[in-house]
Amino acid sequence: MNNKAKFILYENDNQFSYEKNNKNIQVRFNRVAFIFFVFFIISLIYLIHLIHLGSRSSNDINDNNSKIYNKLKRADIVDRNGNFLAKTVSSIDIGINPMEIIDQKKLLLNLSIIFPNKDYNSIKSKVDKNKFFWFEKKISEQNFEKIMMLGDKSIKPEEKLIRVYPQKNLFSHIIGQIDDDNNGISGLEKSLDVQLKKNRDAIQLTVDKDIQFLIREELIKYNQIFRSNGSAAILMDVNNGEIISLVSIPDFDPNIRTNITDKNYINRVTKGVYEFGSVFKTFTLAAAFHEDIIEPQTQFNNLEKKLKCGKNTISEYDEKIPSDLSAEQILIRSGNIGSVRIGQSLGIEKFKKFIDKLNLINPIKFDIEEVGVPIPFNWGKCKLATTSYGHGITTTILQLANAYSVIVNGGYEIRSTLIKKNTYKKREKILKNNVSKKINPILRKIVSTKEGTATLANVEGYEVGGKTGTAQKSIVGGYSKNKVNTFASIFPTSNPKYTLIVMLDEPKTNSEYIYNYRDGSEIKYKGTPYNTAGWTTVEVAGQIIEKIGPILATKYNEVK
Repeated sequence: MNNKAKFILYENDNQFSYEKNNKNIQVRFNRVAFIFFVFFIISLIYLIHLIHLGSRSSNDINDNNSKIYNKLKRADIVDRNGNFLAKTVSSIDIGINPMEIIDQKKLLLNLSIIFPNKDYNSIKSKVDKNKFFWFEKKISEQNFEKIMMLGDKSIKPEEKLIRVYPQKNLFSHIIGQIDDDNNGISGLEKSLDVQLKKNRDAIQLTVDKDIQFLIREELIKYNQIFRSNGSAAILMDVNNGEIISLVSIPDFDPNIRTNITDKNYINRVTKGVYEFGSVFKTFTLAAAFHEDIIEPQTQFNNLEKKLKCGKNTISEYDEKIPSDLSAEQILIRSGNIGSVRIGQSLGIEKFKKFIDKLNLINPIKFDIEEVGVPIPFNWGKCKLATTSYGHGITTTILQLANAYSVIVNGGYEIRSTLIKKNTYKKREKILKNNVSKKINPILRKIVSTKEGTATLANVEGYEVGGKTGTAQKSIVGGYSKNKVNTFASIFPTSNPKYTLIVMLDEPKTNSEYIYNYRDGSEIKYKGTPYNTAGWTTVEVAGQIIEKIGPILATKYNEVK
């Protein structure tokens, strides 16, 4: 049998016969199947490769987007009640590519209808240069819809992440700013820069938006009344160091990224270093109580009106102060000579050790980096005498508030903080029990009695206590006539919860201002008689406590 098919035809009986060659058909089928298999494998490999490339490209894009997002994203910052102080939000910028404009006249006309306040001569000039430019940044949602409805290819939207500060100026010195590269350059934005970039959860602060607002409003108001260069206030929980409010005036809007070089815009609470004067007398008396040297009723007789120390003369600010005073009366009436005598009874080593315990004249660590460094000095007999009444010794308002809190809270060390914590470390007791028990009633008398220097802060129901301080500003070679007026207050004195420090930088008297006495007499007094803390910062502090007291009592249920 050969390889050809055989055909047999029988003519007579019309029969047809066909014999098939199965071997030849099998060969042809095998060739077709092989070719199909090769094409299938090639197609499969190509398809897998495409899928791999597509998947890799998608992942690369996602990775790049994630990297960009992570670079720009910063954790939100909220106050103790969850109100946003700093937030990262999505924004859209609109650019124009002149090379893709079809009808320039029509485009500019349409844009002028949507954005009528822009300078279209300047915009036309940019268009004529045929270079891409930004037309509108942080466009509103309404205007974005309008401009995209124009359907012009030259309009290029670009989505960005931006940092916004909903409270504007209110927390500027606390929150600080970032630069155009998303790096913190001041305030918490700088000190918490790494944490803000890594975290996705909001960072909660100890401050209260409502209280901050009220305190700032009073400072701005009295800046105008007393024509101060600036002012500052800090409200702190005496038991855990939580800062409920920190305000420094003038302030700024962190939404407007500007390079502020004017020194008047420094954070006066943390960065400013000042001589505060008589507020230091509290520490002198407290040190003597701590060392068990004197008691509140210890008598100091025949106090001079003037003392000579080296080439300098120390005198009373008020010659009417009696020559015979008890220890507590020295503080109540703010006697300079009496404070010197108490300091001398302590001696340099004990007084210096006490000041160090309160961390008043050493550099401190704080949540923000803008912290001033007290001016160092050498101790001696004359320096002991002057520091006893607050002359020639400097510190920051932040340190002053911290020290007063320790003095009145039972002598427990605290660390001032702006960051809300779930738990706080066990407090270390650094002063004897009797210090607060003895000093707190005296601070109350400074406010509640006629002999005291802070009667204008005697807000009913809050048991306010405190100490005034009026100090001349130091200059090269001596002191100027410009003053720093301070009032360090605590309330309630029977069970201290809060320290409030108010400072006015270079205030002036106001002949038209009406003072309302808080002794129930309804007596009014027109005009500022003296440019002292008792007539300036005490008045401001009294107004502040009157405004914030109900909120503290209601919200925190702590002031009674």
